[in-house]
Amino acid sequence: MVLGIIAVVLCLGLGATGLIQAQAAGGRARSAADLAALAGATALTSVFAPADPCATAQRVARANGAELGACTINGEDVTVTVVVPTRILGIPRRAEAAARAGPVNPL
Repeated sequence: MVLGIIAVVLCLGLGATGLIQAQAAGGRARSAADLAALAGATALTSVFAPADPCATAQRVARANGAELGACTINGEDVTVTVVVPTRILGIPRRAEAAARAGPVNPL
């Protein structure tokens, strides 16, 4: 009986650990995507230091531990997808996130 309770507690602990690791990886991916999209949009609309928006987004994504999966420009909006490699309970996984940035449209 005691061994069964210990086994259940260990399984619940491992499950909680995996969930926490997945949440953390998702948060890192979302943050990297947001920052990369903002950097790309800034590069796209900058009049003082114009730069390639997707190259700028890639540099910012890498600086935040992510790889740029996709970058599209639609007018003044930049949309990026990033991938963050991670390990959840020792198993290699990938956390993905997307973000869009551009000027605010008037209402």
